[in-house]
Amino acid sequence: MRTKILAICAALAAAPASADPFLDAMNAAIEAYQDGDMVYAQDELNEAQRLLAALKADGLQAYLPEAPEGMTREIDTEANAVMAMLGGGTSANATYSGNGKSFTITLIADSPMVAQMAMMLGNNAMVTQMGGQIERINRVRFLRDETSLQAIIANRILVQAEGEDPEVMIPVLEGMDFRAMESFGG
Repeated sequence: MRTKILAICAALAAAPASADPFLDAMNAAIEAYQDGDMVYAQDELNEAQRLLAALKADGLQAYLPEAPEGMTREIDTEANAVMAMLGGGTSANATYSGNGKSFTITLIADSPMVAQMAMMLGNNAMVTQMGGQIERINRVRFLRDETSLQAIIANRILVQAEGEDPEVMIPVLEGMDFRAMESFGG
């Protein structure tokens, strides 16, 4: 048994370095912790957290629909960086431009801000007081006003399209898989 354990340890020591930056940061944090260097351990944990947030943002970006014919889609690769200042969560957005039109679709997941909006958007009396109308897109209730559409998916993901007449944005939103989005991050 002891020989097997020594062989496994030798194999792990001889294994090439991880190509996964998240695991590298976690391992560096563990090593620093074991060495008693709490400042470096905390720095590496922060880096691991940043990398994990970036991976989640990439996953959320996958739900942004392709641009329709005649338009382009530009994904904002820095959109998630602001989320830490807003209390946490994950964000992705893209700007759709062409045919003299331009609008943005923003997705925000697992943010305290989304929880507050879910209460508002889920309350018909509040929606009426806000002067909004309800628009159904792929069986999802969106709050509609002159230049925006907003919905909450699975009580944790805000979908917001803004910047143009809703009639321009609805066909793009119809290309989104809201059912699949319900399992984001799970």
